[in-house]
Parts: sequence; structure tokens; C-alpha cells
Amino acid sequence: MAERELMKGNDALAEGAVRAGCRHYFGYPITPQTEIAAYMSRRMPQVGGTYLQAESELAAINMVLGASAAGVRAMTSSSSPGISLKSEGISYLAGSDLPCVIVNIQRGGPGLGGIQPSQSDYWLATKSPGHGDLRILVFAPSSVQEMATLVFDAFDKSEEYRVPAMILGDGLLGQMMEPIILPPEGAGTTAKKDWAACGHGNGRPHNVVNSLFLQPEVLEEKVLARFERYHRIESAETRAEEYMTDDADVLVVAYGATARIARSAVDSARKSGTRAGLIRPITLWPFPVREIREAAARAASVLTVEMSMGQMVDDVRLAIEHSRPVHFYGRTGGMVPTPPEITAEILRIAKEGAPR
Repeated sequence: MAERELMKGNDALAEGAVRAGCRHYFGYPITPQTEIAAYMSRRMPQVGGTYLQAESELAAINMVLGASAAGVRAMTSSSSPGISLKSEGISYLAGSDLPCVIVNIQRGGPGLGGIQPSQSDYWLATKSPGHGDLRILVFAPSSVQEMATLVFDAFDKSEEYRVPAMILGDGLLGQMMEPIILPPEGAGTTAKKDWAACGHGNGRPHNVVNSLFLQPEVLEEKVLARFERYHRIESAETRAEEYMTDDADVLVVAYGATARIARSAVDSARKSGTRAGLIRPITLWPFPVREIREAAARAASVLTVEMSMGQMVDDVRLAIEHSRPVHFYGRTGGMVPTPPEITAEILRIAKEGAPR
């Protein structure tokens, strides 16, 4: 049996990426994710890979684009303001149909904000990661163990569908330590990359990686084909975890670190005689619409809990087609909700049934 190791979330994610086959990392320091870059600076030379601290976040994401175009597994990481700077490059990656992994360990905003945990980049990740008509895969770990394992899925699915993937964590997950079991080296899968611009030895036609299409008819055709792929992803790749949802009167929806806190609140509400349950989206895009709709059909009310001003609420309302009242409880600016706060909100909803 594999031995457990005590690791910080950022380090676990970085080691997971190495074991998933990432050999090219380009980054830039920013709190609270700098440990990822520091870890990669040690590990990449040990595995024959490339580590480069770029001169800026813009440079880092475009280095990822170049490496990905050559057919290798490449990754970058940053925190909220840095991801904003990478958005143009993310759009270029999506427009070039290139796979890669982008890590966002969120901090409070807007602006420079603070360095405490936040989930206020949900819209950035799921609605507008870059300009134009595009989507990216978004995975939301809720433990240090998932920080290490979801990066495998991010690389594998990104390559399978030729879509950039993001790991959307937060400062709490990045900085906390837990015992984990690291995945074995090479546990992921690698899709065939016959599209890569990596030399051909006159054995095949030239591959051209490009996101510039000056003829509107051609660009529309490319975008429509890309959205057909997105629809396949929505049909096949949604993930969610359910906890005590079978008989729940109040269904709590929370992701990431907040879901851990909400789970404790569900337990406390049950001890108080209120049937509460939790559904945790693991993929934020594609959003687990079917899973949430089915869980909500058994409940009287839904409560969305986030470390933001409620960026996921509209997605939850749309998922259940406004069939139940959707309440919201959140903390923002780097404040973390506590189990008693969430429990009190669950009990209030169960008793009053009135929107917050």
C-alpha cells in the first residue's frame, strides 16, 4: 500500500503535474501560489524538464502556447491578478485548439485586493477566461489530495479535446497541509498529437498552429466546430460529489474549500433535526447541471455557499430551472465562512423558507 505524505496543497499540485508528465513549466511569482513555481524550479531539472521564470505573466502564458504547439505537456500557474494578465494568451490557446493546464490559486479582489483565500474568479474561469467565443475546462479541487490528482484529469482531458484546462483552487487549499497518497508516475493518458508542429521529416504535411482567420466565413466555421466539441464535453465530462442528498430538505451547493466547510455545516444541521445535504461541483465547466437538477428535485430549498458575492448562484438557478428557491450565503474579500454561520443559514431557511 502506498505511503501517505504530508504535503502543502501547492506542492502536491506541482508534484502531481510532474507525475502526470508535465515537463515544461513557465511561471511568475505571486502570492498565494508562488510555492508551485518554487517547487517546479527544483523538480523540472530532476526529470529533464524545462523551468523558466518568465519576465511577466503575459510572457509565461505565451511560452506555454509555444510549448503546447510543439506537442508537449506544459503548465503555468498564477493567482487572480496574474490570471487576468494571461487572459489574452488563454484566448490564443483556445483559438489555436491547444491543450495546456493553467492553475489559479485565487486571492481576494478586485484589483490587487488581498492575499487571503477567495472564490471570486468563478466568472473569470467559467464565463470569460479570454476574449471571443470560447470555453475552457475548469476543475475545482476541495482537498490537497485532489490538488494532486485532478491535475492528471486536467492534462488528459485537455489533450483529449484540445481545450485548455484550469485548476481553480484558492489560497486556503494552496497553503494548507494534509496527508495524501501521490499518484504513480505516468498514471495519466496521452492523446495522439498528430496536429503538433514538432517537425515531420517530410513524412507528413506541414502542421500550422494558428488562431488568426481573416475571412469571417472561415472563422465562423472554426468557432462552430469548436462549439460542437464543447457540447460533447458538456454531455460526457460533468462531475459532482453528493453527500446526504437523498432525503435533504435543504440542498447546499458549494465547491472547493468552501464545500469542506459546508459539509461540516450539513452534519451540524442534521444533529439539530434539519435534513440538509450537499452537492459539490467538481467540474465548474462543464457545470454539472443534470446532477444538481436531480438532487434539487428532492429538496424544498437550495442554498449556494461561496467565498464570493454569489458568482455561482445564477448557474445553480439555471440548472434547476428556477423550480426551487435558491438562497445565497457568502463571505468575500478573503473572509472564510465558518460552519456555524452556514449551519445558522440552513436552519433559518428550513424554518422560514424565505429568500435571504
